[in-house]
Amino acid sequence: MGCIENGLRQNHEKEMRAVQDSMYVLNGKWKIAIISSLCYYRTRRFSDILNDVKGISNKVLSKDLKDLELNKLVKRTILETHPVTIEYELTEHGRSLQIIIEHLTKWGISHRAQIIQG
Repeated sequence: MGCIENGLRQNHEKEMRAVQDSMYVLNGKWKIAIISSLCYYRTRRFSDILNDVKGISNKVLSKDLKDLELNKLVKRTILETHPVTIEYELTEHGRSLQIIIEHLTKWGISHRAQIIQG
């Protein structure tokens, strides 16, 4: 195998690892929908996200928000109100996903139209 082929293979392997890393962080049925909700609105309370993401349970939303927070995509802020209010927002790193969400939205609209057309 020549140097160019070896370089292409290493680049491909690096790109595949990056895709797998991305899929690992965004895995599951709901995380992209949660991020989408937070892209559309600057801050959201738990109940707001629950209403936005149809079909998600309290337990799963709580777990996924914690996962997204651990991966530095979501910031959780406790407001000193009575009763206490908790707000969620995307971090700067999380906002970098906005362009991907926009592309997924456009693709989803196009795909739905393709399927309906038959």
